[in-house]
Parts: sequence; C-alpha cells; structure tokens
Amino acid sequence: MNRVELLAPAGDMDKLKTALHFGADAVYIGGSCFSLRANAKNFDELQLKEAVEYTHERGKKIYVAANVFAFNSDFPKLKDYFVTLQNAGVDAVIISDPGVLALCREVAPELEIHLSTQANTTNKYAAKFWADQGVKRVVLAREASMSDIKEIREYLPDDVEIEAFVHGAMCIAYSGRCLLSNALTGRSSNRGDCVQACRWEFSIVEKNRGGMPLTIGEEERGTYLLNSKDLNMIEHIGELIENGVSSFKVEGRMKSPYYVASVINAYRKAIDLYYDCKEKGEKYVLPSYIADELYKNSHRAYTTGFYYGDKNNVCLQTSQPACDYEFIARVKGYDEEKGMLKVEMRNRFRKGDSLEILSPDDEYFDKILTVEKMYDSDMNEVEDAKLVQQILYIPTQAKLSEGDILRKKQN
Repeated sequence: MNRVELLAPAGDMDKLKTALHFGADAVYIGGSCFSLRANAKNFDELQLKEAVEYTHERGKKIYVAANVFAFNSDFPKLKDYFVTLQNAGVDAVIISDPGVLALCREVAPELEIHLSTQANTTNKYAAKFWADQGVKRVVLAREASMSDIKEIREYLPDDVEIEAFVHGAMCIAYSGRCLLSNALTGRSSNRGDCVQACRWEFSIVEKNRGGMPLTIGEEERGTYLLNSKDLNMIEHIGELIENGVSSFKVEGRMKSPYYVASVINAYRKAIDLYYDCKEKGEKYVLPSYIADELYKNSHRAYTTGFYYGDKNNVCLQTSQPACDYEFIARVKGYDEEKGMLKVEMRNRFRKGDSLEILSPDDEYFDKILTVEKMYDSDMNEVEDAKLVQQILYIPTQAKLSEGDILRKKQN
C-alpha cells in the first residue's frame, strides 16, 4: 500500500532536522532566492548540499520552492539555479510560473517539477494541462473542495500526484495572490516578502473627517476583517487519502522548531494509526490526545478551510496566535553512565517544575518529567535555569532521544 506522504516545512537546518526527527517523510525548503519566504533563513548552496545529504541519509525526500512570479531579469539567474538544484540532487522543485517551468525543463531535465499552490489549480482540466507540461505533482489551490479533489484525481494520469495543504496559516487572498503587502509597504508577497498586512488591525475614516479614525469593532478586542483562521484537517485525513491525495503539506517555514515538532508529531501519529486500523480492518477513530496536540502550539482559531464549502474562514477575535505551552528545552542525549538527561535550555525553568515530554516515541510522548534536581556541565547543582542555551543535566529514568523536546504549560 502506497502511504500518503507527510511533507513538512523547513525554514532552516534546525527545522529540517526537527521535522525529520518527528516523522516527516519529506521537507520543503527555500533556497537563497526565488522562494516565497524570502525572510526565512533559507539555504545557500553549501547549506543546500548539506540538507540534501542529511535528508537522503535518512531515506527522506527534499523539495525546493522556486515559486516566485518571475520577471525577465530573473531568468539568467534562474537558469544557473536550476542546474545547481539538479546537481545537488534535490528530489523536486516547486514552480508556479509557466515560463519558469519551461526553463527548468530545458536546463535541468532530470529535475522533477511540482506545481505550486500559487498556480491556483482548482479544476481537473487545469491539472491535466500542467501534467501535459511535465509536472509530476500538482499542489492544489486551497480553494479546492473535497469533491473537487476526488474528481481531479480520477481525471489525472496515475503517475501524477496530488498534494494538498492540511495544516497551518491561510491567506485571505486567492491562493496567496495578494497585493495588499505591496500596496501598503512596497514589499511584494508574490516575490517572497509579505509583511502579512492582512493580520493588522484597521480603522475606517469618514471621507470629510480625516482626523477622526474609527476602529472597526465587533467587541473590545477589535475585528480583523482580513485575518484568516488557521487550517486544521487532522480529523479528516482518512477522507483526504481516500479521495486521492498523495501528500499532506503543512504550512510554516517561518514558524518555530517547536511548532514544526508539535504539528508533524501529531499528523505522523494520526497517519500511522489510520493505516494500522486499515490493515487490521478496524474503524479509524482519532484519539483526543492526538487532536489536542495541535492546541499546544502557536495557532489562531481553526477551520477546515474550503474543503467542505465553509466560507467562515475569517478570524474575528485577534490577529495574534495563541499558545498555552512554552518550549523549555531540547534534548541533546541521554548519559547512561550518569543516568541523566542532557538538555539545552530554551526558556526559563526551575527545580521542581513539571515538564511535558514531546517525543515521537509513544513510550514517552505526553508524559511528565519532574525536575527534582539539575546540574550544569561542571556538575554544580542549578536551582534556576535562566541562562539561554545553557547545557544542563537532569537525573531521570526517561531515556529520551536527541531532538526530543521538553515543554511547560503556562499559568
């Protein structure tokens, strides 16, 4: 049985390693240019080679976004860039522009092409057109419904895959084609430089009274007419798989490593459980502890987007994401001889704190580790861990793996 791919965002090497540790089958990254996340750290040529090697050593795949809407002046550099990507051994390049696609096929014929969601593919005829141009995977527009996906899958050749977003921030504009950022700040979202102006709080002004701005209000917290909710499809992964989606894409190259860990871990567990139930002939029911995991990272109000025709995707409460948990420490390994966990501090914690474990290992996931004692690298006892990125040792029987995370519920 071909299993659905879990595709994770990787804004830098740290996030890439985090995504793979927590169960991603593939990652998508941006290079130093031509990506729609220009403000992520991204990967230069040397980092790209390191990322490809690291990913392939673990039997995973790596895709590179080159999905800007290009101008004539971009093409000389694009030509060299695609050759670089092909030589580096990336598994696919993500493209939105037909001219860029044609150039890629010409100069890097061995490079697999995935069509970006920015191409706004919402129907089977457009999907088939792109397949005829050599595209091996179509990343559907977020506006495509569940029934649209089923019909598109039935119309496409079997060797052309469908990728769909399942989680993360959504854009108020049609498949991300937005001019608001450019109009207000001169920074183009279609060139990777979006300031997320749709998240701002706006006021209205009566034409003849310019000095009297009025905040648009639903309640005391304000109304954000352009601010979209976050997508969350974890309750519906079975239907997406059955309708022919080959890859589940998680948004978030600008998000934190903790966000990547939490979201990828939840979807990994949900997907594995789904297939386990299918193989046993049992009914798949998503456990609450997996669904609840997605409320333990930074998020806005959740929605199923356009999959079921719901148009209520605007978040009226606040532009700020909520998070009740804090990333406390990253596990660097377990010292068997000392019986201690080696961790790198990320946020302040103290002796006596109860920390929750985030791990891909079911034996430890969601379990509590109480910090009865902790020591610095010289084995001096520490009462209050407040030095950023300090290496600390915590006596415990929990033999966690490097890359696991400790977190704490905020009061």
